[in-house]
Amino acid sequence: MTCEEIIIKLQSKASKKHKANVIRMGIPEDYSIGVSTTIIRNIAKEIEKSNELAYKLWKTGYHEARLLAVLIFERNNLNTEDIEYLMNDVISWDLCDHLCKNLIIKLPNYDNYIIEWISSSQIYKKRAAFVLIASSVIHDKNIADNKLDDYLQLIFKYSHDNHEHIKKAISWALREIGKKDFNYNEKALLLAHEFIDHGDKVQVWIGRNAIKELENVTKVADRERLISTNTKTGSRF
Repeated sequence: MTCEEIIIKLQSKASKKHKANVIRMGIPEDYSIGVSTTIIRNIAKEIEKSNELAYKLWKTGYHEARLLAVLIFERNNLNTEDIEYLMNDVISWDLCDHLCKNLIIKLPNYDNYIIEWISSSQIYKKRAAFVLIASSVIHDKNIADNKLDDYLQLIFKYSHDNHEHIKKAISWALREIGKKDFNYNEKALLLAHEFIDHGDKVQVWIGRNAIKELENVTKVADRERLISTNTKTGSRF
């Protein structure tokens, strides 16, 4: 399919409900089609990976076309300039997370972006740093303890941003570290309580938000990580 044919296909799958959801996230109406992520993923399966096509879709400006583009990029042929270019266009939390979880985390040098972006003044680059931390803890079963300790230090150092989309990502990263195992559950809880007892307003919020999940976790036999007892599965144990 060409870029034009893909846009037509996306438009044929659009719904007013999904378009309203996209607009609520701050995407201009002219660049919102209104297609669910499930449909976008299904369309991506029909398309051969191609950076040329992915860039054409990205440059249309359509939100859904960009979500689709992320899924068809040839990640082995992307460089730092490519990733920076894409991140500079991000204006919503969902595209930020989608780009991090489906593309950047799969790059061998993703840790470099964490270090570079975590102090950024750009909202979604800073959010991306914490999303990458959360994603790495979830997906890397062999993640080293020293890396987790480094991540906790980064969370402590850069946890002062009051923007809703950043502080939620910080809490998410802390919670995912705290579900690695009982050792890191304790470390994450200690940091959360440190935030509450001695932190600023933002850190207090992060600490309280994280504790809601981390104080009630359990180990399930067929799961690598701890799960919250507030979930349906966790409540059974």
